[in-house]
Amino acid sequence: MVRRRVIVHGEVQGVFFRDTARQQAQDARVSGWVRNRGDGAVEAVLEGEDGAVDRVLDFMRTGPERAKVVNVEVVDEEPEGIDGFDVR
Repeated sequence: MVRRRVIVHGEVQGVFFRDTARQQAQDARVSGWVRNRGDGAVEAVLEGEDGAVDRVLDFMRTGPERAKVVNVEVVDEEPEGIDGFDVR
């Protein structure tokens, strides 16, 4: 079990990034949440099996079709055992 905090920079708001990230996470059985930040970035917490979290991270590095991802920051954190995935 791993937990990663992700901040995605670029043109990532208003392009269905959060909803698509939720779908990707649910398909991979990854728990956590995703939200828009005031600075134009998208922030997420992903928690689950290492390979499953990596699959969702791979999506976040490109995003949905209309997104233009410039940079992705990833920080490892201690898992908290959260369940489900929320769009905030």
